Amino acid sequence: MFKKLALTSALMAGIVLGAPAAFAADEYNVSNGLTAANAPLGLHGVDPVELLITENPVEGTAAHASVHDGVAYYFTNAENKKAFESNPEAYLPQNGGFCTFGVSVGKKFDGDPEYHAVIDGKLYVFLNREIFDAFNQDRAGTISKAYTNWKDIRSTAVSDL
Repeated sequence: MFKKLALTSALMAGIVLGAPAAFAADEYNVSNGLTAANAPLGLHGVDPVELLITENPVEGTAAHASVHDGVAYYFTNAENKKAFESNPEAYLPQNGGFCTFGVSVGKKFDGDPEYHAVIDGKLYVFLNREIFDAFNQDRAGTISKAYTNWKDIRSTAVSDL
């Protein structure tokens, strides 16, 4: 009986300890699998600091990884990693890294950093060229709708939208 109780307790502890990462996966656009940092990869491995500063999508490396809210981000150098760690909210993509246009219509589409916009110091990513072009026809309206919708869909699983 004691063995069963200990095994059940260990199993429940594993589920509880693993829960924050599972919830974060629904709130952030991440790659499948785990990085060496033991967290799923965000922003397709592109350095968010570099993207905001230069608007050039440059892939970071696992050597300069940082985990924030259960998501691993890669950086091109130690300085960018340090900047991110000192103020992650300043560099994180909006809408959990999902396509801003998709969020504006109540969906969570992949956000590809190749198609991005930096507006008022905030990073927005998009599914593809066509969606990015549609966003450019009404930037303010799309951002406003996405902001409103994100509150409602943030914690909703992609499969439920």
